[in-house]
Amino acid sequence: MKAVITGDIINSRKVASALWLEDLKVVLNAYGNEPKDWEIYRGDSFQMVVEAMDVLEIAFIIKATIKQYKELDVRMAIGLGTIDYIADKVTESNGVAFINSGECFEELKKQTLGIQTPWEEFNKSFAIIFSFVLMVADNWTSTSAEILKKALQNPEINQNQLAIALNRKSQSSISASLKRAGYEELKNMIAFYKQEIKKQW
Repeated sequence: MKAVITGDIINSRKVASALWLEDLKVVLNAYGNEPKDWEIYRGDSFQMVVEAMDVLEIAFIIKATIKQYKELDVRMAIGLGTIDYIADKVTESNGVAFINSGECFEELKKQTLGIQTPWEEFNKSFAIIFSFVLMVADNWTSTSAEILKKALQNPEINQNQLAIALNRKSQSSISASLKRAGYEELKNMIAFYKQEIKKQW
């Protein structure tokens, strides 16, 4: 069981691609190798394969990376399933995970994140959960996105250490930003997702 993320950058032309593209590549590189595991194509679209258990965390790290640029956001469709053929380029691989991701991406309208798995009840539950989470995540400020990204990437460090790592003045400002960004709720949702995935296996 693998996860495929298909995504594109919203309003990509409003910010010089030299700025956000490098940040996106750094994140994608942290979870795989180009072009076997991930690829950027058509300038502002991307696809990547990751472990199903980790995909939600990675998706929100990608979102936080892009939301550091005020004018930008990212649209992502997660597909879970098997992979039947692994090519040298991820965009040429195929299987159920790719089909689910592609179909989910086609169905994304105004919502910026969706998931399609082989389990209908699971899909329905997370469609509702995402609609609530995105009410906050779609409105992250660039500051909140930066702090949230660091927190998600370094779950073992406390808020004081986070303040030092980000050159922020105080732990209280970190705490306030994380609260506004819904960090605890996001962590709880990711934990719930992992728990539900284990049940399906």
